[in-house]
Amino acid sequence: MGTGADDKRFLAEKQDDAPIVLHADTENIYDSASLEPVYVAKAKILNDALQEIGMGKYQWYLFIIAGFGWFSDNLWPISTTLIFTPVVNEFAFRGQFLKLGQGIGLLVGAVFWGIGSDIWGRQLSFNITFFITGLFAISGGASPNSITLCALATVWSIGVGGNLPVDSAVFLEFIPASHQYLLTVLSIWWALGQLLGSLVAWPLITNFSCPTTSPPSPCPRSENQGWRYFIYAMGGLMLVLFVLRFFVFHLYESPKYLMGRGRDIEAVEVVHKVAQYNGKTSNLTLDMLRAVESRLASGNNDLEKSSQLPAMDTSALGALRRKLREFGWDHITPLFRTRKLAWSTSLLTIVWALIGLAFPLYNSFVTYFFATRGADFGDGSTYITYRNQVILSVIGVPGALLAGWTVELPYLGRRGSLAISTVLTGVFLFASTTARSSNALLGWICGYSFTSNIMYGVLYAISPELFPTKDRGAGNAFVAAANRVFGIMAPIIALYANLTTSMPIYVAAALFIVAGLIALLLPFEPRGKAAL
Repeated sequence: MGTGADDKRFLAEKQDDAPIVLHADTENIYDSASLEPVYVAKAKILNDALQEIGMGKYQWYLFIIAGFGWFSDNLWPISTTLIFTPVVNEFAFRGQFLKLGQGIGLLVGAVFWGIGSDIWGRQLSFNITFFITGLFAISGGASPNSITLCALATVWSIGVGGNLPVDSAVFLEFIPASHQYLLTVLSIWWALGQLLGSLVAWPLITNFSCPTTSPPSPCPRSENQGWRYFIYAMGGLMLVLFVLRFFVFHLYESPKYLMGRGRDIEAVEVVHKVAQYNGKTSNLTLDMLRAVESRLASGNNDLEKSSQLPAMDTSALGALRRKLREFGWDHITPLFRTRKLAWSTSLLTIVWALIGLAFPLYNSFVTYFFATRGADFGDGSTYITYRNQVILSVIGVPGALLAGWTVELPYLGRRGSLAISTVLTGVFLFASTTARSSNALLGWICGYSFTSNIMYGVLYAISPELFPTKDRGAGNAFVAAANRVFGIMAPIIALYANLTTSMPIYVAAALFIVAGLIALLLPFEPRGKAAL
């Protein structure tokens, strides 16, 4: 692309003997076999420019807007749990097919949007996922039968599944390196998603649902509108969040994506626009990016070597290749290069997989468990069931915040916090089966909600720290894939489980305890140490 009049401010002359000042402590996370050296060098310059700008108004607004992705990621899995009993009463089908469709959609969405955002850009993926979720959720509220509902739940989950992979990339590519810890703090939105869903479901499903009876009695649609109102409300909320993202907050395209597609001028423009938004200025110029190729090629001013430097592939196919290399075997095999690192990677993957199975297995019928156990105690009304769900959601919020404190405690750290919180999560589930009153049952499950939120907060923090920087993206994808695949297995298991017994609770509790004990065996403790 040529240089027009509007680009002159990015072409400020720079003396040959004036070095580029590096503001960000950026490590080379890719080797020559993974990415073009030109891409790596230019990415470091952009990192330095963002560090120079610092954390400002644009990034704090993005903290909120990107937080919607965490919010949605927990809202919709809990939503299918909240509507589980009324939809089963109305359609008289095996409700685990709804959970199965959701799990498949989440897996497909994570892969599709994660890779796609590197091909057609962050902006489209960042905005369209919420539109897809909202549109198909509202359509799902009008479902005439279980097949339609399960199909639409699969599609809206494809939108939900793309939120975290895309939103985390967008957030990290705009914040300075000094504030990357905020990625962990974003988990507060995850807890708020569950809380809001429970608060909205409580009055709607309580007042507009058929009663749960044994044996089941006919439940016509006219008497069971609560779950539909709830899905309409949540789908409408997603469209409101889409409007906020698309029309109110203007997300600039990621500078690194633009640079990777050969659009250096636009990448520099975005950095300067962010700086201007924050009331700052940036010293980044287009010459800095353009000088990289000749500087790498010439070495010791030997310009004849420039013909030996391979040009960066800026096509869509080139972007796809970079993405596939990032998550390819060149980055997976180093995770098992030494015995200690292989042990760490294997154990962490097992922990993610076990939790990925236990958590949705429990959530698949928690409201049913509350209703049936509550009936045994004489208070199994829909009102009490959803009131309890709200209480559990409230308890989870401080748990997510406490995780950020416990991981820095001496003698406890990440490993100890993860192990203890995960074991306690299982213990509280086991204890809940011994309850002889509704208050006792609620108390045990409140303990579960509190410790499970600590567990997830620590898990999301420790995982990136246990992988070498160069292979961190592949490592995170590897454990996340294990989590999603085992999450799909949970509703399949529940299809053959007797939901009228406590057996699914026993299985989920045992899985949590085993995962916690395995966490104790992790060979590395990241607390107080810089990630490699």
